[in-house]
Amino acid sequence: MNIILADKSGFCFGVERAVTEAISAREKFKKKIYTLGPLIHNSDVVNNLKKKGIYPIELDDICSLKEDDVVVIRSHGVAKDILTLLENKKINVVNATCPYVSNIQKKVEKYYKLGYSILIVGDINHPEVVGINGWCENTGIISKNGVDLDKLPLKICIVSQTTEKQSNWEKVLNIVAKECREFIAFNTICSATEFRQKAAECISKKVDMMVVIGGKNSSNTTKLYEICKSNCNNTIHVENSGEIPDNIIKTNKIKTIGVTAGASTPNWIIKEAVLKMSDDKNLELNEQLSYMDKNDTQIILGEKIKGIVISVNSKEAFLNIGYKSDGVLPKSEITKEEDNNLEELIHIGDELDVKVVRRQNEDGYVVLSKLELDRENAYKELEDANINNTCLKVTVKEDVNGGLVANYKGARVFIPASHVELYHVNDLSQYVDKELEVNIIEFKQERKGTRVVASRREILRIEREKREEETWNRLEKDMVVEGEVRRLTDFGAFVDVQGVDGLLHVSELSWGRVNKPGDVLKIGDKIQVYILDVNREKKKLSLSLKKLMEDPWNNVDIKYPVGNVVLGKVVRFANFGAFVELEPGVDALVHISQISHKRIDKPSDALEIEQEIKAKILEVNKESEKIALSIKEVDEI
Repeated sequence: MNIILADKSGFCFGVERAVTEAISAREKFKKKIYTLGPLIHNSDVVNNLKKKGIYPIELDDICSLKEDDVVVIRSHGVAKDILTLLENKKINVVNATCPYVSNIQKKVEKYYKLGYSILIVGDINHPEVVGINGWCENTGIISKNGVDLDKLPLKICIVSQTTEKQSNWEKVLNIVAKECREFIAFNTICSATEFRQKAAECISKKVDMMVVIGGKNSSNTTKLYEICKSNCNNTIHVENSGEIPDNIIKTNKIKTIGVTAGASTPNWIIKEAVLKMSDDKNLELNEQLSYMDKNDTQIILGEKIKGIVISVNSKEAFLNIGYKSDGVLPKSEITKEEDNNLEELIHIGDELDVKVVRRQNEDGYVVLSKLELDRENAYKELEDANINNTCLKVTVKEDVNGGLVANYKGARVFIPASHVELYHVNDLSQYVDKELEVNIIEFKQERKGTRVVASRREILRIEREKREEETWNRLEKDMVVEGEVRRLTDFGAFVDVQGVDGLLHVSELSWGRVNKPGDVLKIGDKIQVYILDVNREKKKLSLSLKKLMEDPWNNVDIKYPVGNVVLGKVVRFANFGAFVELEPGVDALVHISQISHKRIDKPSDALEIEQEIKAKILEVNKESEKIALSIKEVDEI
């Protein structure tokens, strides 16, 4: 006999949570505990709970409760006015409403207040549906499969009972889409219910017999039975192993039996049923019970797991992680950007790699993080980059004392100030929010965390060398190019020409005399320069400004006719006379004999540097670039 146990059989998270909450309340309050209605649709479990001091009561019994009594709200939830009534009576309320149901209640209350009519897909008498209806003042339209819908309001919000069949939801949705002008739909069928129904449907198509285990008054178990019955005519619905016919394993016609169970069926009842039908009476070795072992698997903090997204809202995503409870992935554990739309980042059906950061939150979910796993993976990539000397792109988040703090997929990376550029940077704030390509030069695991240090220097050096090589191949003698003055010295200025440093010697700044480059240029000036020489082997580039100016000696004979009187400035002395600047680049000589009518031993006896004088032009020699002047010729005796 081959027995196949359907996936997701038995206790769902919400039911198990309700039972756990009730037992915990009993231990905490040390007194009789009441549940509003049977805690779950399983008489065996309900009877066991009675033995533990946990008793079901009906809504009509609330009036008989006393102050400080303890009431557990079962996973189905209740109407809002019931909670208010219990609060007013000062009853200790343990609200074990399934988070999926709570989510429906909140949606119904919100959209009812926004003016929407509420349409609930489900069983009108089911306690979950009754409770949901109480959050819209019991005005909800309730339909099982849409056959009873007529003259719908124009503005509707649709939700579903968590245990409803997907096919019924789709039938109602199709009708609403045709009839209503405005509607908003939330498919609130519990993911565990949907998966359980799909698994049961799949198995029931390939077995000789289906056994559906669960309470006869359980809605979700009844739906499982209907699904299985439609595929396998030999389907039975039992509450426990005692209702399974003893002759099942004796018949030769039945080779394979499929087993599924409702959300209110505990594992021990399923095990008893499987054991009764199984040829292998060793429960521990029965391979068909491997699912039970899986369902009892413990979630470990820090564990890396895969999950399938089953629902998404603006604040969080819920994942099926193959565990007895689903996982919740908060927006803060997916992205640090508050403006990001979570429903655009994550979609139902996506398979995500995540990390467990909390085994169980207040609602019973396993808390997951994508960012923590991304950060862990990022550190691995950073370590590999350090070992292999590969480049990575990081985003600068802030400038701090001594450097920049950058982010790489959630991992912190520090860039020292001396490694940001090939030159000193005074203001590091200009790099904030920019993406930089870096090398990892240090990766160290420390007690306080992982230290990662990055640098741009090697990348920038290689880029500079590449640009320089291209520039050296492009530059030619006698070209005129644009450059930027980078630094000044006593003997000239260094000008950046397309990434290459060229020397503009002080003698090439002007045809006139220049005492220091700073008199003509300042750092940052963009200037046109003439290339005097290119030495690729020695990486030397000689530049000139003077070459771009007209040679003042070209037409000197025209500008300065012999016999005319000219005004000039004494610029230097020699033993044989004084030199007078007529214009930048044109100096004339006044011989010592032509300075004064009186006898002088040296030019400085009669003249001073920077003194303006009048002199007569005696001679102009354009070829030898010489002009002779006489001061005596214009001085009165």
